[in-house]
Amino acid sequence: MNIYFACAITGGREFEAVYQAIVEALENEGHWVPTAHLAGAGIVALEQIVPPQEVYTRDLQWLQQADALVAEVSTPSHGVGYEIASALNMGKKVLCCHRDGRKISKMITGNTHANLSLGSYRTPEEAVEIVKKFVATAGRQS
Repeated sequence: MNIYFACAITGGREFEAVYQAIVEALENEGHWVPTAHLAGAGIVALEQIVPPQEVYTRDLQWLQQADALVAEVSTPSHGVGYEIASALNMGKKVLCCHRDGRKISKMITGNTHANLSLGSYRTPEEAVEIVKKFVATAGRQS
């Protein structure tokens, strides 16, 4: 499957190890993750040199081509919120996973859209298992 992975960049990188574990697991299972570079340690500096219009156009094109979106939402991010809403409007399956105990926007937790799934985790390994289960289910429904 083509999986768009979304995570905070400018809002903070506290959960970077989780981002990397998720992307690595997806790629190890043979999925294409066009946004895999977002999990990398040097992404803040790398994305600073790309013009905003280019990021917007590139990312929406990747999102349109994706089968589903997996978002790690423990750190608030305007961009991730925009991507989640865009994916749902495109009819994509969306998973929002977050660290257990973190406050998550009520725009996500209160959303009853049929294509939106939520999952909380305590460890990176639990996050990976949530993502794997979501992708297996989303793949059957594609």
